[in-house]
Amino acid sequence: MKPLKKLKSDDESLPPNGKAMANDPLAEDVILEQFYRPATPAADHKKAKPTHYKIVCISLYNEDIERLEKLVQELKRRGHTKANKSQIIRAALDQIDLAKIPKGY
Repeated sequence: MKPLKKLKSDDESLPPNGKAMANDPLAEDVILEQFYRPATPAADHKKAKPTHYKIVCISLYNEDIERLEKLVQELKRRGHTKANKSQIIRAALDQIDLAKIPKGY
């Protein structure tokens, strides 16, 4: 394999500006707009965020997560094909009696 030829500024093979390339294609805004972040019609029309629910993050112990997942599987076994953890938590919220919750639970 031949070593690459090093170009010098007085080399006749260089363009008049003395650089190996006549222009730097990465320095042009066109590259940034069309290559790295191409314009898409979907980007122009953002969908409105739903207002009837919010995504939240909660912490649960591993045992609670396992129990929740078993409850989902049991509901699915019983024919609730779209059962999920959120549905079980919403059902629990509907049935909770705050008077029965011990302090430090």
